[in-house]
Amino acid sequence: MTQSDVKEAPYPWQETLGFDVTDWGPDFAEVTVKIEHKHANRYGIPHGGVLASILDTAMGFAGCYTGDPAKPQMAMTLNLSVNYLSVAKGTRLIASGKRTGGGAKTFFAEGRITDDEGTLVATATGVFRYRGK
Repeated sequence: MTQSDVKEAPYPWQETLGFDVTDWGPDFAEVTVKIEHKHANRYGIPHGGVLASILDTAMGFAGCYTGDPAKPQMAMTLNLSVNYLSVAKGTRLIASGKRTGGGAKTFFAEGRITDDEGTLVATATGVFRYRGK
């Protein structure tokens, strides 16, 4: 994939976690975050909530690409299921989301997180409902 020319201003949760939407196109999105101390749980590894948040974001964006920044499509998460597989070994988390199906009101997506060393950290599936444009 190549980075989309369609950009949106960061929203509050994005600013808090410090992630970026690094690639976005039809049925696909990628979200990356540099692992920082603020992302750690009591064990010093990225908190599962951080992983869930960037998976949710990547999958949600994957189903909402319009190609026109003047006509954004929004969605809300109806269901999110995350599988935590291993501990990140690198310095960045890379979440990718892919729209896998759906219709006029809802869509389905799959996601995965790897670190910048290629470690598969988590996978997810989600169901999303389109919101007004």
